[in-house]
Amino acid sequence: MEDLLERWQLTLGDEYPSGAAGRAFRVRRADGTAAVLKVQNPHRESEQEADALERWAGDGAVKLLARDDTRHALLLERCEPGTFLADARVDHVGVFVALLPRLWVGADGFQTLAEEAESWIELGLGRARHGNVAVGLLRELVPMQGEQVLLHQDLHGHNVLAAEREPWLVIDPKPLAGEREFAVAPIVRSCELGHSRRDALYRLDRLTGELGLDRERARGWTIAQTIAWSGGSEYIATHMETVEWLL
Repeated sequence: MEDLLERWQLTLGDEYPSGAAGRAFRVRRADGTAAVLKVQNPHRESEQEADALERWAGDGAVKLLARDDTRHALLLERCEPGTFLADARVDHVGVFVALLPRLWVGADGFQTLAEEAESWIELGLGRARHGNVAVGLLRELVPMQGEQVLLHQDLHGHNVLAAEREPWLVIDPKPLAGEREFAVAPIVRSCELGHSRRDALYRLDRLTGELGLDRERARGWTIAQTIAWSGGSEYIATHMETVEWLL
C-alpha cells in the first residue's frame, strides 16, 4: 500500500471497520482534501466497481478520483458525515426513489443480468431452499427484459451515505446491465429498513408504483436474487423470511 500512498500523494489516516469487500482508509490528498483509499478483495461481483463509478461521474454516487486495477485499489471521494441511510430518520424509500433514476444510465460494456442469472444457476441455485422457484422465475424473466441500464445489485440501506456535496450518495456498486425492475430487489430485502411482511411489501409497492415499474417482474427478480444471495450468507434466515412473504 505504501506505493499507492506515494504515487497518489496521500497521507494515511484511520482505517474504517473492515468488511468482506476489502479494506478502506481515511486519507488526505496533497491539496488537503479528504478522500478514501479502498483496497478491494478481488471478486467477480465488484470487478467493474470502478467502471460503474466512472460511468456515474458523481451523479448520485461517490466520485472516483483515481484507480489502480492491478492493485484493485480505488481513491474515492469521502462522504461526511457518512451516516448510513439506514440509521437516519428520513424517508428511506423516498431517497431511493430519487436516486435510482439517476443511476439508470447506459450500461454497455458491463456484465449482464442475464449472465449473472446463468451463473447463479450454474453455481447450484436449484439446490437451495425454494431454488426451483428461483430457477423458474429466472427462465421467465431473463428473456423478456426491457431496456438495459446500469444497475447496482447491492443497493441497500448501508450502501448509501450522507455527504456534503449531496444529501445522499451511493457507494460500493456491484454493477450489472439489466432492466430497471431488478434494481428494487436489494432494497425490498433491506432488513435494516424494517423487517416484516408489511415492511417488505411496502417497499416493493412504493418503489414500483412511484418509479413506474412492473410490480410482478420486480417481485420475481427480488425472490430469485434473494435466494441466490442466501447461500453462505449470515442473513440466510432473514432473507428466506423475505422470500416467504413475497411468495
